[in-house]
Amino acid sequence: MIEAIITDIEGTTSSLSFVKDVLFPYARERLPAYVTAHANDAAVLPLLADARNIAGDEGLSLEGLIGRLQSWIDEDRKVTPLKALQGMIWEEGYQGERFFGHVYRDALDALQRWRARGLRIYVYSSGSVKAQKLLFAHTEYGDVTNLFDGYFDTRIGAKVDAASYRRIANEIGLTPSHCLFLSDVETELDAARTAGMNTAWLIRGSRADRAAAHRQYEDFTQIRIDGIESDA
Repeated sequence: MIEAIITDIEGTTSSLSFVKDVLFPYARERLPAYVTAHANDAAVLPLLADARNIAGDEGLSLEGLIGRLQSWIDEDRKVTPLKALQGMIWEEGYQGERFFGHVYRDALDALQRWRARGLRIYVYSSGSVKAQKLLFAHTEYGDVTNLFDGYFDTRIGAKVDAASYRRIANEIGLTPSHCLFLSDVETELDAARTAGMNTAWLIRGSRADRAAAHRQYEDFTQIRIDGIESDA
């Protein structure tokens, strides 16, 4: 029986275009000024050190590091210190109401329904935990962070690594078979299934792949959780 839902954000609960066309460009444009202004802050300094380490050049100048960070944004690299910096920059944007976190209405309705029926709900995204909380705290529907029991990012491991899903199950105190992972990315779903989780593939606007190993859904209205819901 499913006891917990673990959901991706980008392309699953929220529009891919919101992340690609709003959040990423906003962070890229403001990153140079933000990093320059906060380079010696206690919260930022270790992130820059981590980024230099990942870049393989501990002597990389601040200007050179900013360029590397921007190139990682362009490449959509899942680099943990970059994701943390993006979250800090996005916080300023959310607080200034320059944009609101996008959540599909069907996703919100389903998450509220599942929560009311006793399911635990978690987020697992490549975006930092800070960025995840910011998005759900500043939606057009208001603050919906009360729906979630916890958040996971790449600090728990890569989303295409089955071990990451085993770690999440261990963190929340459930066996993987009692968890349902929702995503729009097949390789992530493959990893979750290898770890023993149930899976649901969101294919918004795409054609179903009949050969896929995962159940496919056009949106959240089609998903039913065995034991607590039916189509009747």
